[in-house]
Amino acid sequence: MTAPDASSFADAQVRVAQLRALIQQYDDQYFVDNASSISDFDYDQLKVELINLETAFPDLASPDSPTQRVGGRAESATFAPVVHPTPMMSLDNVFGPDELLAWGQRLQRGTDAAVSFACELKIDGLALSLTYRDGVLVTAATRGDGVTGEDVTANVKMIGSIPHKLAPDSDGNFPSLVEIRGEVYMPRAAFDQLNAEQATAGKPLFANPRNCAAGSLRQKDTATTRSRHLAFWAYQLGAVEGGPTFASHHDTLEWLARAGLPVNPEATVVATLDDALAFCLRWQDARQELLYDIDGAVLKVDQLGVRDQLGSTSRAPRWAIAYKFPPEERTTKLLDIQVSVGRTGRATPFAVLDPVFVGGSTVSMATLHNEDQVAAKDVRPGDTVIVRKAGDVIPEVVGPVIALRPKASVPWVFPDVCPCGKEAALIRDEDESNTFCANTIDCPRQLAARVVHFASRGAMDIEGLGEQRVQQLLDLGLIHDVSDVYALERDKLLGLGANVAKSVDALLSAIDQSKTRPLANLLVGLGIRHAGPAGSALLVKHIGDLDAIRSATAEQLSEIDGVGPIMAASITSWFATPANAALIDRLLARGVAPTIPETPTLAQTLTGKAVVVTGTIAGYSRDEAEAAIVARGGKAPSAVSRKTTVVVIGAEPGASKVTKAAELAIPTITGEQFEALLQTGEIPTP
Repeated sequence: MTAPDASSFADAQVRVAQLRALIQQYDDQYFVDNASSISDFDYDQLKVELINLETAFPDLASPDSPTQRVGGRAESATFAPVVHPTPMMSLDNVFGPDELLAWGQRLQRGTDAAVSFACELKIDGLALSLTYRDGVLVTAATRGDGVTGEDVTANVKMIGSIPHKLAPDSDGNFPSLVEIRGEVYMPRAAFDQLNAEQATAGKPLFANPRNCAAGSLRQKDTATTRSRHLAFWAYQLGAVEGGPTFASHHDTLEWLARAGLPVNPEATVVATLDDALAFCLRWQDARQELLYDIDGAVLKVDQLGVRDQLGSTSRAPRWAIAYKFPPEERTTKLLDIQVSVGRTGRATPFAVLDPVFVGGSTVSMATLHNEDQVAAKDVRPGDTVIVRKAGDVIPEVVGPVIALRPKASVPWVFPDVCPCGKEAALIRDEDESNTFCANTIDCPRQLAARVVHFASRGAMDIEGLGEQRVQQLLDLGLIHDVSDVYALERDKLLGLGANVAKSVDALLSAIDQSKTRPLANLLVGLGIRHAGPAGSALLVKHIGDLDAIRSATAEQLSEIDGVGPIMAASITSWFATPANAALIDRLLARGVAPTIPETPTLAQTLTGKAVVVTGTIAGYSRDEAEAAIVARGGKAPSAVSRKTTVVVIGAEPGASKVTKAAELAIPTITGEQFEALLQTGEIPTP
């Protein structure tokens, strides 16, 4: 090509700048405002013109050009780990005005300063960290575990509302490093369009915008990510080096907007907690007016100096809280009641529903808990039922709409034969509300659930060994118990389908890495009844190695503070069963070598105390809450008795435990006070 003369190069330079500005403007309209003032054809013509100019004048090409957001593949077939410059902490939750008031009172006990509140919408999307060096986007990472996330930089560059380069300050400068936190989400219009395309193509529909956004961000093909029309709101600064300093949170949001980041227009600052509550309640009622999904509001102390004074717990800042909106309820048709069988043989009824969008996702199944619950609610196939779902909580059937019940309706009867196909009886003990499959040896439903549990994150943490893959392995006869996981061979796994070599290698690598998981994880994975994470941790702490645990008597186990006679009997019975003993031997022979890591020493604030937890505690699963109690020297019994020190009442608590605590005059605290109990061992005052 003949070198262009100066005038043509200068003209091209001006036109390239104009085109990039126009395309960015239209991208902002489409991705941020969910609108467009230009047709798709005219937009594409602008892009073609820009591509032609960058081809004719290579010196004008730039990695942050809009043309670099089209097509292409991620540089790596896997997502590399990224350590965040500062940890991405989660938020504690409150679920109503009283809990918000309690949070505000805790704040005031932690500072004498006057406090104002930054109020933001809680976007229902995927947390993202963006790192810019000298104004240029160099890394984008998911939250991951808060310390390490996944490198999704190539895909994030396909999101039109995220700039590849920040706008400089008034002096033309950039911070040498700045980390920006925000939320990737899928606008409702984009989600509806995508599902319409899926339906036209005869493909499965996506469940909800949040999950679809998360999946879209983790595509290997960046063109797929671009086609999903994701968007982004920036809401927080992380690490900053060589940049401006700020006194308040709203100052940081203004700086983010000037730098070219999209900042949610509904963010505001109020002077009092009452005003912050009004913000929450207003958007609780108006959330459907938005063009994207929210599941609550986020309130933050605006003054950054006060934030430093208040500090954080191990998981969440004390200066911020998520106000979660109440559960959403919808009505739909109950098509059928079926029974699932878990790893312990427990048979649980569940509702098959006409799919309904509730609580942020499309629900087609809901739990019915047990036979007594079905009878108490008197729900029947054919009923119109009320379905409740709050965020990530398992959906449940609240009850039937009796006025709409079909005239020919009859009560549902719990089956007496397991659905596993082995003609095994379903048995219910007189003193239990649960029903179990009598076939404990080769019930395929139990085996599948046991392997999935063994590979789960709280156990052996084998990534890639989920329900679908386990079922494939069972169907092919490659596994017959959990020890067979460690006998899988690459050649046979390649028979799972075409183009599976990379996933097979990743699975085998994950299996190999799991061989040296901590001994407590192995015990959890074995699924010994009554011995969950807290019980397994106690065994390792007080007895030590696997051989000693296998040979311990029930009397020896009962001497451990926190191990009762029922748990002790269950553990010794499990290890004494020949089939289980043989399973342990096979695991060891196949290379499983559990470790006994040195656990950090925590202050034994709960020594001699028995703490019962009921309901959901923000930031903890049930097992994690009990493990936290035990790790601090306390006991975590499952029932309230006269020996109970305190009952922690979280969201949606068990009515029987709350009633029993009242009858026995046992002190109770809220889920929000649980952290203070762990730290001090003292029962917080209401």
